[in-house]
Amino acid sequence: MALNKAKKGQGEKLNLFTLTWPIFLEVFLFMLMGIVDTFMLSALSDNAVSGVGAANQYIHIAILVLEVVGTGAAIVVSQYLGSKRYIEASKISATAVTLNLAVGLLMSAGYFIFARSMMSSMNLQGEVLAYAEQYLSIVGGAIFLQALINSLAAIIRVHGWTKQTMYVSLGMNIIHVIGNYVLIFGKFGFPELGVQGAAISSIVSRFIALLVFFWLFYQVVEYRIKFNYYIKLSKEYIGKILHIGIPAAFEQVMYQACQIVFLYYATYLGAEALAARQYATNISMFTFLFAIAIGMGTAIIVGRLVGANEQDEAYTRLWKSLKFALIFTLSAVFLVMVFRNQLIGLFTDNPEVIKIASSVLLLSIFLETGRTMNIVIINSLRAAGDAKFPVMIGVFSMVLMSLPLGYFLVFYLNMGLPGIWIAIAVDEWTRATIMYFRWKSRAWEKYALVHPKASEDKVTS
Repeated sequence: MALNKAKKGQGEKLNLFTLTWPIFLEVFLFMLMGIVDTFMLSALSDNAVSGVGAANQYIHIAILVLEVVGTGAAIVVSQYLGSKRYIEASKISATAVTLNLAVGLLMSAGYFIFARSMMSSMNLQGEVLAYAEQYLSIVGGAIFLQALINSLAAIIRVHGWTKQTMYVSLGMNIIHVIGNYVLIFGKFGFPELGVQGAAISSIVSRFIALLVFFWLFYQVVEYRIKFNYYIKLSKEYIGKILHIGIPAAFEQVMYQACQIVFLYYATYLGAEALAARQYATNISMFTFLFAIAIGMGTAIIVGRLVGANEQDEAYTRLWKSLKFALIFTLSAVFLVMVFRNQLIGLFTDNPEVIKIASSVLLLSIFLETGRTMNIVIINSLRAAGDAKFPVMIGVFSMVLMSLPLGYFLVFYLNMGLPGIWIAIAVDEWTRATIMYFRWKSRAWEKYALVHPKASEDKVTS
């Protein structure tokens, strides 16, 4: 089987900055899709924002479930690339695409059929419920598009092509913004669809991006993927993908499920608190954006190093990355705290909403530093193959500690929305402290999935 000639720099040592800045822009643009929806829908009403925000909790859970395969495949492929086993890396990549498509189609059917009952279970009523149902049935019904994007983008990134995935995200967002403007407000002869327009714009932009990701996918793999790779699924490859992917996704699903419970708490605090939560959450996303980018870039490097049996370099790489991430996060948090009222004012002029959202953004200094440590360290633990430990700690910290604490602070001490933020911050710092000592112990070194072996140049598929 011939090598794909389109490679660029895959044999070179990966550089954190080169990997990270495109990931930063890509994640920023991904977050921007949600912000654009919120900003444009805020011109309709706070109820529209609340409904879409509630529906997006389920969308986020779907995306995280789909990352079972995407995350697992990315880590396994990264270690295989580090050990120079390129044919197997291509076969695992094809397996990941097939698995995620199957899961995505099942989830799409579920969201389309059960959208109303799912949103009703969150204590939503009236206009907020109607908006949430509209958005979930459309965007959730097409979640299989995101399933394929997750797998393809993750595999393309671990090959070092982070800049290319960023360009696709840029194009997707441009299409999404234009689609929002046209379909939400009924411009250029199109009907004025409101929330439905935002949902349709989301799936159209994802479909176009998917086509480009498939093209990039075939350019980046070292050995060109044959059609039968998508059909002949290896139990060994599936097992390795799920060994990493299931714990990683379960941890994230557990986290989002806790956020849904906290959202449920917030529904009892009134419409202003619900809207404030959505606006504060959107703004807070940008404070840990750097951590996400650095965490993902570091994970790519750590996976390669572990696959190449260079554990000492992987160990020191994490500490350097964590220092950079904390510096960036603290800088972003400082800006948010200083300009919090102006930032919230971009979304709403309701003084009560501004007051509540401003009060929780002041707590960012406690929440986001802990979250940053978790993002960077846990990503590297997974990349090294140590995926189960963060889940076990998460069950205790998220479910058994933060949820009861949040309930106590909100309903017994009457702290309102700040009580929820404090409970989340306590969880983040509890896990961050434990993860810090886990990496320091180097217990993760025994979980490598592959080991270096001779080049596969003479191997046939």
